[in-house]
Parts: sequence; structure tokens; C-alpha cells
Amino acid sequence: MKLRVLLLSLGLTLTACFSGCVSASDHSTTKQPTTGQELIDLKNAYDLGALTDAEYEVEKAKILNQRTQ
Repeated sequence: MKLRVLLLSLGLTLTACFSGCVSASDHSTTKQPTTGQELIDLKNAYDLGALTDAEYEVEKAKILNQRTQ
């Protein structure tokens, strides 16, 4: 019984630590993908057949235009 309580306590402690609930700060950062990475991802989707030629060109233009604004 003591072992069971100890394991449960340890599990709860580890869960709290790894879930971020017991974080000293609440800073979350989201990295914006680079233009190059977005173009690579788009090309991969196109190569896999997820986009038509027209869709690929439209999305590519959007990516390139959003960086120049």
C-alpha cells in the first residue's frame, strides 16, 4: 500500500512538472516559419498531389506577397 501511494505521488509530481502546470513563467513563443520553409512545405504538398498546378501557383504567390508587405 505504501509503495502504491509513493508511485501515485511520484506520477502526479512528474505529470505536473512535465505538463507545464508548475511553470515559473508563462511565456509561450511561436516561431513564424520562414518564407523558404513555407515554400518548401508548399512544394512538398504539390509533389504529393495535394494541390493542382493552379492552387500551387496561387498559394506560392500568397507566400511571396505576404513577405513583401
